[in-house]
Order: sequence, then C-alpha cells, then structure tokens
Amino acid sequence: MHPPPPDAGVAMDFGQNSLFGYMEDLQELTIIERPVRRSLKTPEEIERLTVDEDLSDIDRAVYLLSAGQDIQGASVIANLPFLMRQNPTETLRRVLPKVREVLHVASVEMQITAAVSFLTILQEESMSVHTFAHSFLQVILLHLEHRDTGVSNAWLETLLSAVELLPKETLRHEILNPLVSKAQLSQTVQSRLVSCKILGKLTNKFDAHSIKREILPLVKSLCQDVEYEVRSCMCRQLENIAQGIGTELTKNVVLPELIELSRDESGSVRLAAFETLVNMLDMFDTDDRSQTILPLVKSFCEKSFKADESILISLSFHLGKLCHGLYGIFTPDQHLRFLEFYKKLCTLGLQQENGHNESQIPSQIVEQEKKYTSVRKNCAYNFPVSKLLNSGVHLIHKELITLLQDESLEVLDALINHLPEILELMSTGGENSVQENKFSSLPDLIPALTAAEQRAAASLKWRTHEKLLQKYTCLPHIISSDQIYYRFLQRMFTIMMTNNVLPVQRAAARTLCIFLRYNRKQEQRHEVIQKLIEQLGQGKSYWNRLRFLDTCEFIIEIFSRSFFCKYFFLPVIELTHDPVANVRMKLCYLLPKVKSALKIPADMHLLQQLEMCVRKLLCQEKDKDVLAIVKKTVLELDRMEMSMDMFQKKNYENDLLDQEKEREELLFLEMEQLEKEKHQNDGRLTSDKSFEKKRRDSRTPTQSLSKNAAISVPGPSSSTPSTSKEIKKSKLTRSQSFNNQAFHAKYGTLDKCVSKSSTLAHSSSVSGLVRTAMLSLTDDSFRTRNTSSVSVPANFSPNPVLPSTSRGPGNTADPKSSGSKDAQPRKATLKSRKSNS
Repeated sequence: MHPPPPDAGVAMDFGQNSLFGYMEDLQELTIIERPVRRSLKTPEEIERLTVDEDLSDIDRAVYLLSAGQDIQGASVIANLPFLMRQNPTETLRRVLPKVREVLHVASVEMQITAAVSFLTILQEESMSVHTFAHSFLQVILLHLEHRDTGVSNAWLETLLSAVELLPKETLRHEILNPLVSKAQLSQTVQSRLVSCKILGKLTNKFDAHSIKREILPLVKSLCQDVEYEVRSCMCRQLENIAQGIGTELTKNVVLPELIELSRDESGSVRLAAFETLVNMLDMFDTDDRSQTILPLVKSFCEKSFKADESILISLSFHLGKLCHGLYGIFTPDQHLRFLEFYKKLCTLGLQQENGHNESQIPSQIVEQEKKYTSVRKNCAYNFPVSKLLNSGVHLIHKELITLLQDESLEVLDALINHLPEILELMSTGGENSVQENKFSSLPDLIPALTAAEQRAAASLKWRTHEKLLQKYTCLPHIISSDQIYYRFLQRMFTIMMTNNVLPVQRAAARTLCIFLRYNRKQEQRHEVIQKLIEQLGQGKSYWNRLRFLDTCEFIIEIFSRSFFCKYFFLPVIELTHDPVANVRMKLCYLLPKVKSALKIPADMHLLQQLEMCVRKLLCQEKDKDVLAIVKKTVLELDRMEMSMDMFQKKNYENDLLDQEKEREELLFLEMEQLEKEKHQNDGRLTSDKSFEKKRRDSRTPTQSLSKNAAISVPGPSSSTPSTSKEIKKSKLTRSQSFNNQAFHAKYGTLDKCVSKSSTLAHSSSVSGLVRTAMLSLTDDSFRTRNTSSVSVPANFSPNPVLPSTSRGPGNTADPKSSGSKDAQPRKATLKSRKSNS
C-alpha cells in the first residue's frame, strides 16, 4: 500500500485543537444571531397581541381600542368605514365612544388616520347627514386646532368637505357662531387661519344678505389682522367670498380690501392680492379694470424685479390669464411696455446683467437658477397668448427661438405642449392663411427645432422627446416639403434605427409616415419607401424589422389601401419567413389590418398570397407561442368581412375615408406634374422673350421679313381653345393651396366624408382632370424616374426597384431576378412590370 499524502492527516484531524477552533466559530455565529433573537417578541408580548378568533368584528374592535397597542388601535380606526357599512348601529353605539377616548392621547399617525376615515365615511354616505353631524362633527371641530400642522390640515379638509353636505342650520349653530370668537385677536394664529378657510367655504351656503350681515364683518377683521400669515390667508379666500355675494358687493366691499392688501408691507400678502385680482378679473367691468386694476398690475410688474424671485414666478405663471383679462384696454404705449416685460421674463437668467453676485454662495446660486428656470418655463407655457398680438406676432419670434434653445428641458416641455398652434400662428403672421414664404422671415426656426429635438434625445427624459416628435406632425402644414425632407425626415430614420426607447421609436415612425404622406415630390417619396423596405423591412437586425411592422401599421392608418397594397403588402407578408419568432409573432397581430386593406375582386390575387402565407405558418411554425397566436389570428381572419370595390352600407364610412385618401394621393401627383409644366412653360417663355428681343434688334432683311412669321413653340396646338390654359392655371392655383387644406382634413366624421365625396362627384362634372388622372394613372404612378434623368443618392442602388402590387386579378408574382429566395430569405418578392408602350 502506498502511504497517505503528508497533509491527509491534517485534513482528517479531529484533535482537541481542531474542536476548539470549531467551538470558537460557533460562538461567533451565536453572537451574530443575538440581535435577531432580541428583536423577537417575548411570550408575554405575544400573549398581549393575541386576540380570540371567535370574537365578532365589533367586539374585537372594542377590545383592541381598550387594551391593545397603538398599532392595533390605528388598524381599528382605519377599518372604521368597513364597520360602518357592516353594522352602523353597533359601531356608533360601542366603537365610536372608544375612538373618541383614544383620540385624546393618540399619536400623529392615528389622528391623521381618523381624519381620513371620517372623510371616507362622509363620502360613502353610509349614514344620513344628520347622523354624521350628530356623531362625528364635534370630534372634528375638537381637533381642528391640533398643535401639529399636518393633523390640523387633515381635520380641516374633513370639515370643509362636510360643509358641502351639512344643512344651513347646522352650519350656523355648530360652525359659524363659534367662528365669531375663534376669529378674535385673542385666539391663536392657528385658530384664526382655520377661521379664514372656513369662512371662504361658508359663503357658498348662505344668501348674500346673511353673508353681508354675519360673514363680511369677520372677513374685514381678518384682512386687517396683525399677523401677515392671517392677512394672506384671508386674502386668498376673497375670491370665494366674491362669488357668494355678487358683483355689487364685490365692487364695494371686496375690491377696496384687495387694493389695500396689494399695498401691504409683506411680500406674501401683496402676492396673494395680485393672484386673487387676476382670478377675479372676469367679475369686474371695463372701468374697474382700466382705472383700478391696470395701475395695480403695472406697479406690481415694475416692482417685481426688485423683489424676491418667487414674485416673478407667480407673475409669469398668471401672465396668460392677465393678458386675456386686460385685452382691449391697453393703450399702445402700455401694450409695448407689457410686451417688453414679457420679453425680459423669457430671457431671465440668460443675460449678462442677470449674473450672480460674488457674495452669493453656491447653494444660493443653484436656488436662484431654479427660480429663473421656473419663470422661463411659465413664459413658455403662456406663449400661445401671442395670438392676441395678431399681425404683430413677429415681434416675439426671437423669444420663441430663445425658448426652443433653452438648456432646461422643463422650458422645452412647457413649450411643446402648444407647439403646433404656436408655429401655425407664426407662419400665418396672425392672419387666417399661411404665408407663401413659410418662415422666410425666421431662418433660425428650423435649426432651433432640430437642436431642441437633439437636446431632448440626449437627455434621460424620453417622454419629452416622444412628445416633441409627436408634435412635429404639424410641420407639413408649416414649412415646405423640401425643408422637411432635408432637415427632418432623415432624422426620423436615425431615431427609428438607433434609439433605445420603444415609444420614441414609434413616435418617430408615425411622424415619418406623416412626412411621407404630404411629400410633394415623387422621387423623394420613392426614396423614402425604398429606404423603409431595405433598411427596416429587410434589415439585419430583428429590432429594425419589428419597427418596420410598426411603420406599416401607421401606413395602413394614414394612407389609402391602394398605396399600402402597392408598396408594402409584399414586404410585409415576406416576414412570415423571418427567422426570429418575435417578428413572426408581431406580424400575426398585424395580419387582420393587412387583410382589411384588400378590396375584392381587384385584390383577389393578394388575398390568395395572404392565405397561402397563413397556411404555411399553420403547417410549418415550430414555436408554440407563435403557433398559438397564428391559430387565434386565423379565426379572426375568417370572421372578417372583405371590402368590395363598390361601397357597402357596413363599411360606408371607411370606404369614404379611403376614397378621400386615394384622391388626395392622386392629386399630389397631379400637383407635381402641373408644377413641372409651369416651370417648363416659364423657362420657355423666358427663352422666347430673349429670342424675340434679339430678333427685333437685328436689322438684316431676312430677320425683318421673318418678324411676322409665327414662332413654333412645343406645347398645345393652336387648335386648342384658350380655355384649356385657363383650366390648367386654375388647377395649378388650386393644387398649390391643397397642401394646407389637406392637412386640416379630419377623417373621423362621417358628415364631412359625405360632403367631400359629394364635392368630388360634383367636380367630376365640372373638370374632368382629376377623374382623367385616376383613370389614366398606371401602377407606376409612384415609380421613380429613370436613372438617366434622375440623380439617385449614394446610399441607394443605381437602379432602384420597389415592390409593387397592381390591382388586377390577372397579374402574377415573379421572383426577383437579382437573387433567389433562398439566398436572400428576407428580400421581398418583387413584381415585374410590363411597360405600356
């Protein structure tokens, strides 16, 4: 036998030294566990916390309130609404007296719990108002002046809610009469503050005569209280009091008090008076606003920059309401000064004169910057008030750029809430129609919009980024199609392919579809469609293919059925062969919408391809989750009713919508063709004028003889009547304004769809140009031009071909000649086009 290894004995040593080592380790573990054992309840404590399970809910509640611990008592009070619903009589007779006893010495948490439970009982109406007043009102009034502010506010909220329901007599005897003594200067500040809030609530329950006789004297006394907190609190209740006493008493009693409070020595009181005046502007007539309130506002604005920044925050927040309330009474000079004041607020904290003092410490600087940011945020929130400027809206276009470029995303977030109406206002210049130059006077707007989007994308606030992208859908109505194509559309592609936030990607996809919908150039539309198919639908990343399906869902929603079937039907159903299960699963959810885009009998061949793909999924799908969704999708597809070429009663509204979309898409093509003809004719006219001038200047006999000769110009024959040119001119004028009109179309109303449909039918009898375009337009209406005449971007193939599905039962699908399906599993099967010679 071989001897054991030298250290084998060490490993198997159970000697005394080794055992002592083990004992020490066990002692250390015991020491570690001692705090845990000490935290456990002792048998005596467990015995005190144990309750007989046979006790009823009422008996258990009484027992816990009498002998239980605080946490058990708080649990009973929190459960009081349930006890009232279950057994209100016994709860009021046995449990509520115990609750009153406990609340005298209860903790803050138990007090707040009781206030919330009482309010819940009142809101649930588990008892009559009279019973609630008799059983609970005195408990509420008793704890209103609790030394803890949180407890006092909780009980006050419960009382103010009860005031809405209690009868007048109860309010007068139980609440109003005690307020006479509670509002005296001899009472505590807390008692007088509570009295102010109760008085503001009581005015809605009494008539004007009772208010004048019983409440207004107390109001005047509290408005002149020695403590600024009481004066400020009472000032903020004057709005509620004014609503209860009417216009006449408000002008004679409330307004003088507000004027006096607006000149108070305390800044918080002056601020309360200003905000109350702004909220009450509608209650004063024009004379009061122009002679009394406007001077106060003017003085307040002039002194605001010398006061605390909190004054500026409030002033900037109420600016919109103030402008609307004083609109029409500004003199030109006052109007200009107020506008300059707003401009200064928009740049507060950004200019050199607003720099920090050297004596300020960093914490003060940070706090001041936060207040300045709040002011600019409020200015951005109130920017839509600029519509009051009408044609003078251009005066604040610089401030719009400044707010768009603000470093704080809070400012940008407040601005983009109303960005579409702001941009439309700027584009119209306060008029009703969009200007022809489309922001030619604002060359820095587009850079500011793109910089704002990039700043939002670089931040962690993806919701702001998503909202901004959603608001960009208004741009086709604001700026030109080329500006969108070169400055925004490519950015949408980048976001869709690189951003990591799904809602942001989907927002970019939908905005891109809107841009494509209103694009005015066929070549650009062609490039966008090709890029969507190649980089997303046939992309290497399954994530991009998922986003392609999202985009197709938006295309079905925004475009006509024929447009989707022509360009995206085949790339979509090709994804049934996608190697990633998630892509196939998402495709299954989209298939019902794909089928709804087909029309029978024109799209029968597409329906057959769709059914063939679904059958393959049923037979060949190996993923159990995808297969389960396929089976559900098949059932849904079977239940769907196909749209017919002719209108049906069930799908009448949808058919009208689709017809309108298709009409607009064809009209976009017509617009482009008419604009091309206009440019060509303008060029020919210029060359003809130049040639005519040279001919007149020439003095040779031959040229003089040819003066009277007719010059042949390519174009309509001389036999064409002059009315043809007039028709084309009118069509071009109509097409140039169509982009703005089409953007405002609301597709959700059947009545509007019917009117548009009747207009279309009527126009066909007047001018057959649209109808002729619809009849003569071939399946190549969206096809790109030949590469010999069109320059194609470098990132596209020199001879791009889009998958096209023509609406005809006789067309067949041939495989793409450039590669087999096996070699390129995600390439869309392309249709071969026959040239119409």
